[in-house]
Amino acid sequence: MHIRGHNIIVIGTSAGGMEALCRLVEPLPADLPAAIFVVQHLAADSNIDFLVKRLASHTVLSCVKAQHNTHIEYSAIYMAPPDHHLLIDKKHILVARGPRENQFRPSIDPLFRSAAAFHGAQTIGVTLTGFMNDGLVGMNAIQRCGGFTVVQDPADAEYPDLPRNILRHMQVTHTVPIAQMGELLTQLVHQPSPDSVTVPPDILLEAQIAQRIMINSENANIEDMDKLGKRVPYTCPECGGTLWELTKEKDNVQRFRCHTGHAYTDQSLLANMNTNLEETLYVAMRTLEERRSMLTGMAEKELGNTKWANMQRQRADEMKVHIERIRRILEAATISDQEHQHRREAG
Repeated sequence: MHIRGHNIIVIGTSAGGMEALCRLVEPLPADLPAAIFVVQHLAADSNIDFLVKRLASHTVLSCVKAQHNTHIEYSAIYMAPPDHHLLIDKKHILVARGPRENQFRPSIDPLFRSAAAFHGAQTIGVTLTGFMNDGLVGMNAIQRCGGFTVVQDPADAEYPDLPRNILRHMQVTHTVPIAQMGELLTQLVHQPSPDSVTVPPDILLEAQIAQRIMINSENANIEDMDKLGKRVPYTCPECGGTLWELTKEKDNVQRFRCHTGHAYTDQSLLANMNTNLEETLYVAMRTLEERRSMLTGMAEKELGNTKWANMQRQRADEMKVHIERIRRILEAATISDQEHQHRREAG
C-alpha cells in the first residue's frame, strides 16, 4: 500500500487569530512538505496585504494572499482574502465570493470541507481562538475522512468560544496550547497517511455542490439537495429559500443548507434568525412611531371637529401601547442574549 504524509494543513480562526497564527508559524521549518491554508474571519474592508506581511515576518515559509486557480505549492502559507471564500481541489486553489456560510465570508467550513473531500486522510484541520462554531462541520468532515484534527486549548485561547465549541461536540486528535502547536504540526506532517481511505459520498457531494455554487454561480439542483438531507419547515434567513437539514445520524451538530448555497449550523441559523427578528421589530416600532406622530399632528390641527380629533388622539395612544410592548420585547431579548453569553463564557 502506498503511504503518504499529511501535506495539507487547513487553519481556521476568528477573533484573536492573527496573534495566534504568528506564534504558530514561527517554529515551522523552511522545507515543510505541506501547504498551509488559512481562513480568518475578516471585515470586508480588511487590509489583507498588511496581514500577509505581518504573518510573513514571523515565518521562514512563503506567505501570500490566495489567488484563484493557482497551483498548490508546499512550504507555503495561503491566506483567504477578505469577503471571499477559500477552497481547494486536488491541485488548485479556488477563491470566490459565493454565499455566506455560518454568517461569514470567508468561512472556515468551506475550506475544511474541500480539503477533506479532495485530500482525505492527508489533511490536518486546525482550529484556533474565536467566536461561534464556524469550522465545526469542517473538522467533523476531516475526521470522517481519516485526517488529523487539532484544536487550540481553550484555556490558552484569547477567545475560547470556538475551540470550546469544537471540543464540546467532537473528540479531536490533539488539544494543545499555541506554543506547542508548530512543533506538533511538523511531526504530524511526516506521519504516514494511507491513500486507501474512502471519502464519504455525502462529503464529496456537498463539496462539489459548494464549488459549483461559489465558482460557477450555479444553484444546486433539488435532486442533489434531497440526497444530502431532508427539507425542513424553515426558510433561509438570507435569501428566503427552502432549507434542507443535512444532519446525519452520527453527526454531532444540526446543520442546514439552502439550494443557493447559504449554510448554517444550528447556532448560526438561530443567530441569523434572531438578527432578522430584531431588525423586523425595530422597523415595526419605527413605523408605529411614525403613525402615532401623524395621528397626533392630525388631531392638533383639527379645530372644528372635536369628536374626530379625540378619536385620532385615542388611536395615537393605542400606537403608544404597541410601541412600548415592542420595546419591552427588544429589551428582554437583549438581557437574555447577555445572560446567555455570560453562561457560555463561564462554561
